[in-house]
Amino acid sequence: MTGSRSPRVRIAGRHALLVELPDAEHTGAFHAELLRRRAAGTLPPVEEIVPGARTVLLDGVTHPEELARRIADWYVPSHATDTGGVVEIPVRYDGPDLAHVAALWGLAAEEVAVRHSSYTYRVAFCGFAPGFGYLTGLPEELHVPRRDTPRTRVPAGAVALAGPYSAVYPRATPGGWQLIGTMPDPTPLWDLTREEPALLTPGTRVRFVAEDGTP
Repeated sequence: MTGSRSPRVRIAGRHALLVELPDAEHTGAFHAELLRRRAAGTLPPVEEIVPGARTVLLDGVTHPEELARRIADWYVPSHATDTGGVVEIPVRYDGPDLAHVAALWGLAAEEVAVRHSSYTYRVAFCGFAPGFGYLTGLPEELHVPRRDTPRTRVPAGAVALAGPYSAVYPRATPGGWQLIGTMPDPTPLWDLTREEPALLTPGTRVRFVAEDGTP
């Protein structure tokens, strides 16, 4: 595997592989390569591909030992190349932690919207709640810690930061992320009437778009 040390591939049950990678960047690149090979018809049959923070699970593999040997010889570009469309998320940058994040970034509060919305993000993996996507794309100097004391209730639509990730809460839940904004209508994030209920699925590219009314 080019661009990093070789991934550790573990047999997981009779028809699954668990691929362990060194960090989120390499996990995203490996996941993107799986999707590329599947689209090109060069990936052996796999029923499910489930990325995590540092792992990718391949389930429904007919011959897991054979695929494990192949993966060890794959060329995987260091950076994922995404060519599909971009999901745009409207945001009012009005979160209760906006001033705190601005201070951590060394910016004025009104500059957070400009900086945060200037990047294209990628859904690395999903979890925590249905429709909750962990988005990578913030440069390392903008990573922020979680709150010392989590909130007992974070409202649906809250746009939040924690560590290397951005996210939008699809429903009201407890949470310890830094809240910098609000998606005015979060219902598209999780819609059971769609064939794919989650708007933000692994590999999806995302842009945040500042709405009128942002400070």
